[in-house]
Amino acid sequence: MPKMTFVERDGTRREVDAPLGLSVLEIAHKHGVDIEGACEGSLACSTCHVIVDPAWFPKLVTPTEDEEDMLDLAFDLQETSRLGCQLIMTDALDGLVVRLPAGSRNAGG
Repeated sequence: MPKMTFVERDGTRREVDAPLGLSVLEIAHKHGVDIEGACEGSLACSTCHVIVDPAWFPKLVTPTEDEEDMLDLAFDLQETSRLGCQLIMTDALDGLVVRLPAGSRNAGG
């Protein structure tokens, strides 16, 4: 089974099983990681904002314009920021590392 690592706000690294076809948001919820996801993955908020490890960022699909619009509203926005609901686990992402931002802002949703 593919794995991914969440880096919690306090710096703790948590490696979890990451089933193919699930979003980073769904994987976080499955393992009790503190990501809100207020709009339940409908691209109407930025509360599932994660910061992708720079080594992994080039391997991701390009964000849609809708995702970029929502990211503009995210708290603690970084160059490698993405919405967890839009990152779908594939074999190519086995080992993905994402960091939780310092907080979240529920804009929209």
